Amino acid sequence: MHTVILACLAAVAVAAPQQYHNYDGPDYRHIAILRDEREDRGDGNFRYEFETEHGIHVNAVGTPGSKGQSNIQGFYRFPVAGSRAEVTYVADELGYRPQSPLIPTPHPLPAHAQEQIRVAEEQRRQGITWD
Repeated sequence: MHTVILACLAAVAVAAPQQYHNYDGPDYRHIAILRDEREDRGDGNFRYEFETEHGIHVNAVGTPGSKGQSNIQGFYRFPVAGSRAEVTYVADELGYRPQSPLIPTPHPLPAHAQEQIRVAEEQRRQGITWD
């Protein structure tokens, strides 16, 4: 009986969380901002850049857009799995367009599907239609 109780206590101890992250409690540690630069010219042109001690780095440059929007080009970097991830982006009248090897891309179409698309486009150019 004592062995069963000890085994249960050991199982509870092993299953208990090893670290508790309470971001509102006494274990909370502020992350130092190493650099924080901001510039707003008041005419729609702006730029900002900041970097933290944990390796987060953000940079953006904005200009007025042709349709009243802000056009922004920039990047953000952050640590992930022992390396550094980076996303570059453009945001303008065409929307937000990020680029990064982290962003999943669809598998390439197989050769027969590409050929079917090519044939369909050629038939469309020739005026062939279907109901």
